[in-house]
Formats: sequence, structure tokens, C-alpha cells
Amino acid sequence: MLFLSFVALGGWQVQRLAWKTELIAQVEARVHAPPVEAPGPASWSALSRQDQQYRRVMIRGVFQHEHEVLVQAVTDYGSGFWVMTPLATDKGFTVLVNRGFVPPERRSPADRSSGQLGGLQTVTGLLRITEPGGGFLRANDPAGDRWYSRDVAAIAAARGLSTFAPYFIDADVTPNPDGWPKGGLTVVRFPNSHLVYALTWFGMALLTLVGYGIVVREVRRRRRPA
Repeated sequence: MLFLSFVALGGWQVQRLAWKTELIAQVEARVHAPPVEAPGPASWSALSRQDQQYRRVMIRGVFQHEHEVLVQAVTDYGSGFWVMTPLATDKGFTVLVNRGFVPPERRSPADRSSGQLGGLQTVTGLLRITEPGGGFLRANDPAGDRWYSRDVAAIAAARGLSTFAPYFIDADVTPNPDGWPKGGLTVVRFPNSHLVYALTWFGMALLTLVGYGIVVREVRRRRRPA
């Protein structure tokens, strides 16, 4: 019974390995594909994390800097904030853009005023699905304007936005004046330990079989006439 259970678990991990490998290949293709127009309202109901996450998109519009939100972040540049700024698009809806990272000393717009781009802008980046709730062990606090995850609906409600996309866009590495915010820091990484798990379960199955064989041999030895 244990042997069959371990074999079944190993087989399930092999299936998961195939799924994860295919998912990684799909995401890699999306990340490096030419940008497409960001989805409009007609496509929002069909959006899914599996099919759209990390798709490379572009959108045009005007930044609403007065409604920006700072979300706590940790990057290769240290601790700081993501600058989430609504973009009023030329398609008639609003999308949150993660313009990039700023350190604590640049959290005030006055300390990066040259990067507060005005007029019609074109943004290219990766489509990201909303992150509701908050960060690890820390819930978003809209009333206190403290944010630990990029929860699109909560941010839009806090800033009084209407007709907003259910996703946000991580801006690419195109530099902003004076270098801040610093975009292009999206981490695209998927843990893939399914092969290790599969080998572990198959190893347990083999050990179970070996153990059973040892027990059977010992029982037969003891039953032999002296």
C-alpha cells in the first residue's frame, strides 16, 4: 500500500514538473515578445493570471501624479517603494503603472520632480495581475496610506478612480529623467522543485520495496527447519 502511494505521489510530481516547465516557457516567450496593446474593458472579464501574467504590453496616456501611491518594496537597490501612478489612457480607462523603485530619500515627489512626466506618454512594460490583501503578515491600510502590496481595486478606491483596469503594468527599463523612479526591476522567477520531489517519492517507494523484501526474507529464514 505504501509502495503504491509513493509511486502515485511521484507520478503526480512528474505531471507537475511538465506543467511548470511549460508555464516557464510560456512566460519567457511573453516577456521577450514584441509589446501588444494593453487589454481594454472588453477583454477584462477574460483576463487570467495563467494566460496574461508577464505579457509585454504598451499603453498611451497622461500620468495622474497627484494620485500616486507608494508601495513598500525590497529590491537589489535596497528597501524603498514602488511608485504606483494612475495613467489616464487615450482609450478612455485608467491603468495603474508601477513606474519603478525609489529609495526612502526619494519618496517625496518634490525630490524627483524631473521624473514627474507630463503630457501624453507611452508606457511599455509587463502586465501584472492585482495583488489583493497586502504583503506577508501585513495588511494594506488605505486609511493610513500604507501599502504592502499592489492591490489595484483598493488603490483605485482610495484614490477615487473610476473605469480602472483590473491589472497594473510594471514599466520597463526606459530611464526617467534624473534616474527615478527606476523601472525594469520585475523579478520573473518560478520555483521548480518538482523533479526533486518526484525523485524523493520514487526513492521512498524503492526503499519501501527493499524493506518489504528484507522482511519477507527474514520471515522465510526463521521458518526454515533447524
